[in-house]
Amino acid sequence: MPTTDDLPPLDVLLPVEHAGERLDPRPDEAELLGLFTDRMPVDPPRGVHVRANMVSSLDGAATGADRRSGSINDPADHRVFRVLRALADVVLVGGGTVRAEHYSALEVPAGLEEARRALGRSPEIELAVVTAGADLPGALLDGPRPPIVITTSQSPGLDQVRDRVGPERVIVTESDTPGVVDLRVALAALGARGLSHVLAEGGPSLLGQLLEADLVDELCATSSPVLVGGPAPRIVARHDWLDPARAVRPLHLLHSDGVLLGRWQVVRLGA
Repeated sequence: MPTTDDLPPLDVLLPVEHAGERLDPRPDEAELLGLFTDRMPVDPPRGVHVRANMVSSLDGAATGADRRSGSINDPADHRVFRVLRALADVVLVGGGTVRAEHYSALEVPAGLEEARRALGRSPEIELAVVTAGADLPGALLDGPRPPIVITTSQSPGLDQVRDRVGPERVIVTESDTPGVVDLRVALAALGARGLSHVLAEGGPSLLGQLLEADLVDELCATSSPVLVGGPAPRIVARHDWLDPARAVRPLHLLHSDGVLLGRWQVVRLGA
């Protein structure tokens, strides 16, 4: 990953009243943090605020040929990624993404610790993994800071994962569909633990499930100026159409050397 010195400036395209402003990288990222905390509730009315962060190529692929999102992002995306991580109480990820992207215990991005403290966040970012089968890498489960594992009572690995990470770090949900995690129950359980600001980092299947359940408040979507072709999924993977389609409203749009970085409010059903 690039160092802070390698991070590029970002040009503001939206909102129009700030169009043309330039956000130069700073160790504390005060300006960028201000953008991403604007309209972000301190005490979410539903108990949790769910912000998703995804990247795609210009032709809509959520990964490169290596099946990883890391091959299509760049330093501009990484700059926003650092700020979003610093604002999160917990990062929510699907088991497949954890394995593909080699997740480990999360650290607060260097230089953003004080800003995080000022916002009342815990000194550590929690990692929560959604996995119906509870099949996760041993290095992650057995590390000094294991993740919160969100699974189902039918999971074949439930007893083993409880033994490895401790029962207090396992959230068990039931669902009308056997083997499917109930994300409403999962998010409510995270909120009950004081983990109110949730950053969902994918993958596409998890984002599709969150949208289907009407649980996403914001989507931060980066468009990378590359064309990759291939059979990669889009950032939202669903077998069926979202019905109704989810409307979004732009909160801001940034630009750097062809990379477009948008922040969108997802209009909740019935809102």
